[in-house]
Amino acid sequence: MSQQMQFPPGPPVPMGAPAPQTARNGLGIAALVLGVIGVLSGLIPLLFWLAGTLGLLALIFGLIGRGRAKRGQATNKGVALAGLLLGVAAMIVAVIGAVITFTAVKGAVDEINKSLESSTAQPKTGTEGADAADTEGGANGSAGEALHAGDTAEYETGLSVTVSKASSYSPDEFAVGHKGSNKAYKVTVQLQNKGKEKFDSTLTLVEARAGEDGKEAEQIFDGSVGKGFNGKILPGKTATVEFAFDTPAAAKNLDVEVVPGLELEASQWELKL
Repeated sequence: MSQQMQFPPGPPVPMGAPAPQTARNGLGIAALVLGVIGVLSGLIPLLFWLAGTLGLLALIFGLIGRGRAKRGQATNKGVALAGLLLGVAAMIVAVIGAVITFTAVKGAVDEINKSLESSTAQPKTGTEGADAADTEGGANGSAGEALHAGDTAEYETGLSVTVSKASSYSPDEFAVGHKGSNKAYKVTVQLQNKGKEKFDSTLTLVEARAGEDGKEAEQIFDGSVGKGFNGKILPGKTATVEFAFDTPAAAKNLDVEVVPGLELEASQWELKL
């Protein structure tokens, strides 16, 4: 007959004794993981916002994890400390990335503004698109001052704009924009594309003011004038359009402004009547 082995029972557990607790190491581990990801994200300047956020979380979780370790609730004090330090490092890298990003953006904006400023018309003496006899004066050489009849305004894009002298004009019987008591004058505007790309002339705007008070001179539309520019100008090609304006009878000058599209600044011509 087989006999079963008998073992004495273990000591009884004292009444009211606390059950063993599981170590709360989660926040320390989370701090380490977030700190590592934060530092790696900070190596890419554009991700400075992510590095900063993860670094802040790693710092907070690391502090809480160290506190638990000191109270005996966690056993990974070193891990929590490493996460804390990595969180601080991630925040520092985030600040550096933000500085680099904002500096790069500012530099790009400055370059764009500089490019736009350099596209401003630079007047020069010239008779392109007008006979030398029509020229009333040489260009003043300053982009902020008015040009004269026959002068050419050039843009860095390769576009040249020339306005002829103002000559008397007789609108036909169906003309719009002319008052019988006023005088009509006609100017020729020439666009020459010296650049390498096509130039869309459709948005070119031509306006004028007349007299000492500088009131707007209404544009005249009839069968010969008022059609405006239209279509694209190929490189090396030229487009010429005649415009007529209604001016007071006593006006002695006509100030013409040409705006060649949305991206280029206006140029002004001061014409004697």
